[in-house]
Amino acid sequence: MINVPTAHNEAKLGDIAKTVIMPGDPLRAKYIVETYFDDYTCYNKVRGMLGYTGYYKGVKLSVQGSGMGVPSMGIYSRELFEGYDVDNIIRVGSAGALANKEASDVANTVKLRDILVAETVDTDSNFLMSNDLDELFPAASYKMLETLKTISENKNIDIKIGEIYTSDSFYKTKEQLIETSKLDVLGVEMETLALYANASLTSKNALAMFTVSDNPIIGESLSSNERQTGFNKMIELALELAVQCEKNRK
Repeated sequence: MINVPTAHNEAKLGDIAKTVIMPGDPLRAKYIVETYFDDYTCYNKVRGMLGYTGYYKGVKLSVQGSGMGVPSMGIYSRELFEGYDVDNIIRVGSAGALANKEASDVANTVKLRDILVAETVDTDSNFLMSNDLDELFPAASYKMLETLKTISENKNIDIKIGEIYTSDSFYKTKEQLIETSKLDVLGVEMETLALYANASLTSKNALAMFTVSDNPIIGESLSSNERQTGFNKMIELALELAVQCEKNRK
């Protein structure tokens, strides 16, 4: 059992909602509550990893930054699930597309600004082995995934669902990226393995979705401002999913 507050989160038990939206960038957490919430308070400023609880369409939700990489996500999501008794975490992040002429048909369908959803995860990370979690099969919550499909269909928003590659390395060579693209993954990012592993370990629910921000193989990318504030379709999907998770929980 993790005692709260923790070294990374100053919130008290009860300060955080049962469903949390989790961007990597804490400034994106700030943007989400300022843009979409009716009322909110900031419960965490430790290490600049901002966390907020407020109301969206009358439903109590929280938004918490995770930071970059598997270790950081591993800390924050584990504390939320185990210490703060959070039931559902929805990751909203960015991912790189891996389309190139040598890649599979799956990778070649992914373009900038596409919304991806991680049903399963492949990885080069040692997170599972180093935490004695080798027998876990990290995957999205089936119920959350099915709910998201319905929401996206009703809103006429296209999403691509499949396997995501979680990497411990941001600066991979072009040759390494091309090899990864041959795995039929939708894209590459740096946090989802830890989120799904912790959800499985604690018998909680998680789903990760991404807006494609760049293609590191061919050198396309969105600006830093677009990365911070240009992911509104994905964020709105996540908010609607969060509301439905709360309705289903009650």
